[in-house]
Formats: sequence, C-alpha cells, structure tokens
Amino acid sequence: MTQIHDQPGGAESSRSSELILTPAEVAETPRYPSLWRNRDFMLLWSSQLLSSVGSQVSLLAFPLLVLGITHSATQAGLVGALDSLPFALLCLPAGALIDRWDRKRVMLICDTGRALALGSIPVALWLGRLGLLQLCLVALIEGTLMTFFSVAEIACLPHVVPKAQITAASAQNQAINSTSWTLGPFLGGFLYGMGHAVPFLTDAISYVCSVLSIFLMRARFQEERTEEPRKIWHEIGEGLLWLWREHVLRFLALLTLVLVFSTIGFTLILIVLAQNLHATPLAIGMLFASGGVGSIVGAVLSSPLQKRFTFGQLTIGSAWVWAVSWLALAVAPNLWVLGVANGVSFIVVPIFYSVQLSYRMIAIPDHLQGRVQSVFRLLSLGSQPLGLALTGLLIQWIGPGQTVVLLFVPQALIALFTTLNRRLRAIPSLSELARKEPG
Repeated sequence: MTQIHDQPGGAESSRSSELILTPAEVAETPRYPSLWRNRDFMLLWSSQLLSSVGSQVSLLAFPLLVLGITHSATQAGLVGALDSLPFALLCLPAGALIDRWDRKRVMLICDTGRALALGSIPVALWLGRLGLLQLCLVALIEGTLMTFFSVAEIACLPHVVPKAQITAASAQNQAINSTSWTLGPFLGGFLYGMGHAVPFLTDAISYVCSVLSIFLMRARFQEERTEEPRKIWHEIGEGLLWLWREHVLRFLALLTLVLVFSTIGFTLILIVLAQNLHATPLAIGMLFASGGVGSIVGAVLSSPLQKRFTFGQLTIGSAWVWAVSWLALAVAPNLWVLGVANGVSFIVVPIFYSVQLSYRMIAIPDHLQGRVQSVFRLLSLGSQPLGLALTGLLIQWIGPGQTVVLLFVPQALIALFTTLNRRLRAIPSLSELARKEPG
C-alpha cells in the first residue's frame, strides 16, 4: 500500500507530492455505487445501529435494576465497573488476537454470547431467581465480548467498503453513536417502566439481529495471513512500535487522549451546573438530549466536510471547536444557553472521530489494523476512570465553572500544537488519500 506515514530525512516533500492526483488520475478514479446500495455495508450498519441502541437501553436499565434489587449504590457501581473493566485490561491483547483470528467468526461468537448473557436476565426475573452474582457475571461477559467485537468491527470495515468510500462509511457509522446516544436513554427508561425484563430482552434481540446480519454478509473481513502466530505480547509490541514510528498517527493518539481525558467528566459537570441554575430533572434530561441532537447534526455534516476540506484543516478546526465549545459551558448564564452550548459542543464530536477513524483505516496496514486501532480505543475509553475521578475532585475543590476553565487549558494547548504541526497540515483530503490506495 502507499505509505502515508512519515519518511526519514528529506523524503517528506516527495511523499506529499506523490499524493497529489493529476487530472488524468482523477478522471480514471472508479466510481462506486452509493453505500446505501452496498449490501454488506447496509447489513453491518443497520444491525449495529439496532445493537447500539439496544446497548444504550440496557446501559441505563442495569443500574436501575441493581438498585432495585440491592438498594445499594455501591453494588450498582460494582456492576458498572465490571462491565468496563475488561476493556481496560483486554483491549490491547484483543487487538493482537483480532489480527490473528477470523474477524467474522469472532464477531458472530461475541454477539451470540452477548445475546445469551443479556437474555439470561429476563429468564431469571421471570423465574424469580435473579441475584447480584448473575448480574455481575453478565456485566463481565458483556464487557469482555464487547471489547473483542468493537475492535473486530473497526478492523473489518476497509474490506466491506472500497477505500474511496471509507470517509463516507466512517461518517455514516458516527450516526450510529449519535442516534443511540439520543434514543437509547429515553427508550431505556420507557421500556424499564413497562417491565424490568423488557430492556434486557430488547438488547438480547438486537444482538440476535446483529448475528443474523453478519452471517449474511459475503465480504471477507481480512487479508490472508501467511505469518505464523507469535507470542501475543510480541505482536502487541509490534503494533505499538509501528504506531510510535508514525509521526502523524502518534500525534493523533496524543491529541485524542488529551481531548477525551479533559472532557470525559462532562456528565457530572453538566448536572452540577444545571442544578446550580435550579434545573428540574426534566430540564436536565433535555440538556442531555441537546447533546444527542448536536451529535446527529455533526454526523450529517461529517461526510460533506471531509470532501470540502483537507485532513489537516479538519483536524485543526475540530480540535479548536472542541476546546472553545467546552469553555462555553463555564459562562452560560441560564439553562437555555447551557443547552445550546452543550449541543454545539457535541456537533464536533462525530466530525472529529470520523475524520480520525477514516485516516487510520487508510493509513494502517490490514495486518496491524486490530492492534493499532485498539491503542486508540484504549486511549479514548481506558482513560475514563481516571478522568472521571479527577473531574469529581476538581468540582469538589474549586467548583464546576472553574473546573471547566482549568480543563480547557490542556485542550487549548493541544489544539495549538495541532495547528503548528506542519506534517499534519500537509496531509491532503481523505478522499485524495483513499484514491491513491489500491482497492
């Protein structure tokens, strides 16, 4: 594949020039049918949309059910921790194994296991035998299988759509998160009110639909593997070393870590800010809904923006919008302005993530996709516990408004470093990069 990463010495200028397409090359670029007519992609996309909404439904219902059974916030927190713990522990090994194993088979096994695990809760409720131990086991199983499935899903996408449509596919995938963030919590509360078993049955059915859709897909999810498997820690190290040597990708990893770590506690901050403005529970719910609406807007804008601007321009712009829109939370004088600020801050999230994901899928060789993508996912999600703890301490110490201002500082600094990164600024549009890639 064409090398997108940095070359030693003076090769950078020649690398940049060879990525510029001539008019003849543009004319010869093959035209592909719309993604809406790509059978395999639509099977994957629609099933994951349904599955993601189902996951958000059970995510809200889990603590409600644990609190209803145990009347203990500590035990509810334990179940939540068991759901997220496997990701922090297994993300890097999962990336190495996904590059070694059959990705399609892994995805089928994972969602079959998740359907059985979530489906066991309604059965136990109907039998009157549900206990804390079962809930802990279900959370641990679901979190473990989610870790492997999510890495495999990202790694397989370049084999489901042509390279030239990677940007559109990643933007369309961001709509899954945006929709699930908006609909999931509302449906979770509604379905839990219908019956304690209903949210978990709904999530289990969504995983069954995912299994059927993936089974019907015809695409191969990876290239043929010719190398003999090695020790897993050696393979993890190979992926980390490759990432470390890639200047742009290494910097994008740092950018992702700083932006996510600084803002991961937004939920707690937003609740405290709203309470200080005398918001009712309904008003707080509407505040969070504004974030979902903003996220959907960002998902819609992502693909057109990737066609209009270069990768460097979008990365720099999204970093600054991320930072400045975060700062706006500290100065909102009332609930209406706070809601608008929250909505605007979420517009940039799917844009930022789809741009980064598109570049990674184009730049990373297939045999390293799982390992390198798992590093980025670990930086995004594995930093949550420490980021949440820090945010809580800062709110207690200096208050929510001052916490927002203090956490703005690292965001502004990394946005400035992004602006000054000449290698990143020199990268052309993602559509140009994709057209230079085979397939």
